[in-house]
Amino acid sequence: MGAMIHFGTDGWRARLDGDFTEANVVRIAHAAGRIWSGQVRRVIYIGYDTRPLAARFARTAAEVLAAAGLTARLSDRPVPTPALSWTTAADPDACGALMVTGSHHPSDYLGIKLRMADGGDGVSEWYEELESLIDPDPTDERGPVELTDISDAYSRHLVGAVDSALIESAGITAIVDPMYGAARGCLAETLRGLGVTVQEIHAQEEPGWEDLRPEPIEPWVDACERAVVGQGASLGLITDGDADRVSAVDDRGRYVSPQKILALILEHLVERRGATGRVVVTVAGSVLVRRVAEAHGCRVTVKPIGFKHLYEEMAKGDVIIAGEEAGGIGIPDHLLERDGMLVCLLLCEVVAAAGRPLSALIDDMDERYGAQSFARRDLRLAPEAVESLRTILPGLNPPEVAGMKPETVSHLDGLRMEFADESWLLLRPAGTEPVVRVIAEAPTIEQRDLLLEAGSEIAQRGLST
Repeated sequence: MGAMIHFGTDGWRARLDGDFTEANVVRIAHAAGRIWSGQVRRVIYIGYDTRPLAARFARTAAEVLAAAGLTARLSDRPVPTPALSWTTAADPDACGALMVTGSHHPSDYLGIKLRMADGGDGVSEWYEELESLIDPDPTDERGPVELTDISDAYSRHLVGAVDSALIESAGITAIVDPMYGAARGCLAETLRGLGVTVQEIHAQEEPGWEDLRPEPIEPWVDACERAVVGQGASLGLITDGDADRVSAVDDRGRYVSPQKILALILEHLVERRGATGRVVVTVAGSVLVRRVAEAHGCRVTVKPIGFKHLYEEMAKGDVIIAGEEAGGIGIPDHLLERDGMLVCLLLCEVVAAAGRPLSALIDDMDERYGAQSFARRDLRLAPEAVESLRTILPGLNPPEVAGMKPETVSHLDGLRMEFADESWLLLRPAGTEPVVRVIAEAPTIEQRDLLLEAGSEIAQRGLST
């Protein structure tokens, strides 16, 4: 009997010494093939990241999908998830895609992401049907696979999606850190094609590569921060293991969170490109993004955590940009999905258009909209403890947190408390691993850290009741 498989907010993943086995990959691919083979479109794309076993598992999945009667096109090399999504959306014969990736998780994990014909994540009902079709035992049916180039056309499209002449004239120098992931080589080469001078770090496997968690948050971005200062670069650009999440470093070596990147790009799209419409964020989205949106007359739609919720809003139309707290930013005019590669290029366009250093743009935004410090803390607990807290959270309503009285309390997705100065605290059990996320934002780092400490204490107290 096979393991229970559940697709969370960003696919399914498991440890390589645990449930991520060839049998479970076959079971998932077989179930997905049963759904996709019932559609008029018959082409399915399969991609994989740079982790040592990803290519092998991707070929197995491709062969199973081919046995379902689909034309299975397997990438001929590691590929970013956004490239796979864009290729699928651009092909009128494609019904979906399957990506084998550890994404932003440690090196002993692998996972599977599934994408729909439009390149997006898909709706919850689709995954519920998928899970109901996963057989307990793997099929032994296999079919023929076609190798295909997924990266090149996508990279050419990215160049056309930004003002290449403007970027080329700006003389930008960049440190690119793909964190040993799927953007290695291709992001640097795309930027060089735009006239950016690039130095790439963490681009090839080397001793100790598996110790770097490919998540573009501190402390994993420290090497990029040092390289930017050491080389006197204009900025640093960091993508996660499959290049759908992003962060940056400014010219002074300061970490630039995805929230500030989202705010900068939103303002750029509205003021310089004349974009209009809604901005979609999650309950863990920054107050800064909402302030920028409101200042430019953009309605803000708030959704639960998980990019599939943002995908559903983007699919409705009238959305300029959508962003999650973990670094995923989507531009629906380009793709109904996160794209860390495009965001890197757009950030270069922002700097080029302003004619000012990224640090100056960040400082100016803080001055105009109010400085906000955002951070996340992960409490790793036993799986049963996480589930216990998930049950308890809807009934928690603390009267005071870090010396402040919550003005509003929401249980939309976890426990979120907002305070009079627009600082806030969110507690939420993760959907893909035994972790409780404690996320806070406040006008100062000191106040933010007090909220993080208080949130951690609330979680621990909740488990002891």
